[in-house]
Amino acid sequence: MKFSTPAVVAALFVAASGGLSASAFAPSLSFAPRSASATTLSSTTEATSSETTAERKTTKKEERLRMMKSDQFYRKGFKEVRDDVEDVMQDQFKSELVDDLKSSNYVVERDGVRVHLAKDFGFCWGVERSIALAYEAVKHFPDKTIHITNELIHNPEVNDNLQNMNVKFIEKKGDGEKDFSTVDEGDVVILPAFGASFEEMDLFDKKDVDVVDTTCPWVSKVWNTVDKHQKAGSTSIIHGKYAHEETVATLSFCEDYIVIKDMKEAQMVADYITKGGDKAAFLEYFKNAISEGFNPDTMLSKIGVANQTTMYKKETRAIGQLLQKAIMEKFGPQNVNEHYLEFDTICDATQERQDAVHELVENSSDLGLDFILVVGGWDSSNTAHLLEIPQHAGIRSFHINRAECISADNTITHRDMKGNIVTEPFIVDLDKDVIMGVTSGASTPDAAVQDSLSQIFLLKQINDATAGGKTASSSSSSSAGDLSFQQERLARQLAQP
Repeated sequence: MKFSTPAVVAALFVAASGGLSASAFAPSLSFAPRSASATTLSSTTEATSSETTAERKTTKKEERLRMMKSDQFYRKGFKEVRDDVEDVMQDQFKSELVDDLKSSNYVVERDGVRVHLAKDFGFCWGVERSIALAYEAVKHFPDKTIHITNELIHNPEVNDNLQNMNVKFIEKKGDGEKDFSTVDEGDVVILPAFGASFEEMDLFDKKDVDVVDTTCPWVSKVWNTVDKHQKAGSTSIIHGKYAHEETVATLSFCEDYIVIKDMKEAQMVADYITKGGDKAAFLEYFKNAISEGFNPDTMLSKIGVANQTTMYKKETRAIGQLLQKAIMEKFGPQNVNEHYLEFDTICDATQERQDAVHELVENSSDLGLDFILVVGGWDSSNTAHLLEIPQHAGIRSFHINRAECISADNTITHRDMKGNIVTEPFIVDLDKDVIMGVTSGASTPDAAVQDSLSQIFLLKQINDATAGGKTASSSSSSSAGDLSFQQERLARQLAQP
């Protein structure tokens, strides 16, 4: 893993360019927006020429861009501390074991364990950039109180590191609202990689605080997309999880919207578009995932599709095709461009990691995989979707958030696809060679993968040493008496009742 300035600069370039390229159907200007707060569009030259700046309400995107021009708003980091931060990140997140895997065709054998690493895994450049900006902020403002509005990323080690740097995490109250009363004038506020809501940004803009914005440029791209929906008079249909931090931020930049989490809910929307239905039942089902005053009878006649960047790409595409088909059925193929907008807002890193796990799954029989280990935060959406791929293929697989989830008694504590945290027996037969696959989410450092694999190596070593099994590989201890401190600690754990 290389934490380099070019990666951060590249990310900043993308952010500054106003988003990444996207293909879309051209919006029709003949459809005026339903919401009074959206930018007025007119199909007539007279209406356009009569509109004045005073009459047109500033869009949320325009307001966000204005806030970002403040002298107290930082998005490009702090050069004077960048080298020091890069050294810290290398020390905290680099992994010699993962480097060995990458240099040996993504396969290593140690202590009777063969590991096949997915070819795309771990930190994406957006996460790397976010961590670097947060760490730089801590060093740049050594005498100021620094807050963060949420977890920086969905990784426990990284967030623990920030807490150890005395960064104050904004407390959430019982109703889910955040308590910003602790933020005083002159403080520093970090916006996490998921972004912050428009309302939060507006609050900080009105306070005398410094804001360090680490929002991933891919998330900003989604915000630009929903702004295009508004300008076209379209309802935003977001494929995502309505309570996820990123989606919460995105929705704050929307006017009319509905959030759908899967194909089942997409089919419900498609059916309502084509057939209508029980309006009350529809609104009750989606009550937490729709904009205020949402009316499915009028607000589904012109739609734009976007997504939470960490969702499963194939499902997002399938949802888009389903909704486009519904629009064509309702209004005719010749009118689809006037009623449907689609932009590709799936993060490249998300797709690359999904593709790499698919490759592991497709070759699992030839490789003889006993299981696939997925390492990443339990509240990480992109990591959870990596687990779904082997699970749907019927391959034994586990999602852990820390190495400590693998216990000395050969049990594993993991998150299943329903979100339950369960503990169960781990390696079925430690007396034979173990063959496994491993991957990690886009917010997971390589060091977390190494720590997790080391736990498995230790389990196998201890089993072989205490049961008279095979001797450890030449790169490790040859007997129980030669075990390292970590190995001895694990042996003591095993000996405990």
